[in-house]
Amino acid sequence: MFTFLKNRCARIILKNEIYPILYSYFRSSCSWRVRIALALKGIEYEYRPVNLIKAGGEQHLEDFRKLNPLEKVPALVINGHTLTQSLAIINYLDEEYPQNKLLPVDPLMKAQVNIVADTIACDIQPIQNLVVLQYVGDEKKAEWGKYWITKGFTGLEKLLLTTAGKYCVGDSVTLADLCLVPQVYNANRFKVDMTQFPLISRINHALCQLEAFQISHPANQPDSPQPGPE
Repeated sequence: MFTFLKNRCARIILKNEIYPILYSYFRSSCSWRVRIALALKGIEYEYRPVNLIKAGGEQHLEDFRKLNPLEKVPALVINGHTLTQSLAIINYLDEEYPQNKLLPVDPLMKAQVNIVADTIACDIQPIQNLVVLQYVGDEKKAEWGKYWITKGFTGLEKLLLTTAGKYCVGDSVTLADLCLVPQVYNANRFKVDMTQFPLISRINHALCQLEAFQISHPANQPDSPQPGPE
């Protein structure tokens, strides 16, 4: 099963008109980051769902392991290459397709963007990732997720006080914002009290008004069991 996604954002002409293939799961934070990047870049692509839950997880099947030996989504097949790891994919897209740059040229701003992005993608999100929650077990996973996201957001809120403009770093959408929105979605899933984090909430609200963030939302993916905004 696959779905060809025509991007409603400004479309670019791809090399040889060979469309990328994104292996994704609708609720995967890492996949969502890449979907946002593709939307912002105006890149049309073929969506191939990988169900992380069904039958023990389709990411463990041999065909997918050939794409990503780490057995995780996303995987992006583009320009004859198979790329994994969301931040690496987004960095590649930003270099190869420079419209709507996601990493600033200014060294200090670029460092600030990477600090915020890494805080979310390396420190907060992995602790409540699916494989971790499966190990923690059903009885404790809700408490676990809520605790670690709350702890991470407490530091992130203070960090953003030093970098934020309209968005996470200044007034342009950057890699940091692509990491923030999926993590707030997870926070809401784990019933984190977001009133504790007014700056995170304000930035998230602003980003969620943008078309690229809306069309990449989990509820709007072909493999979502509940289409439409949640």
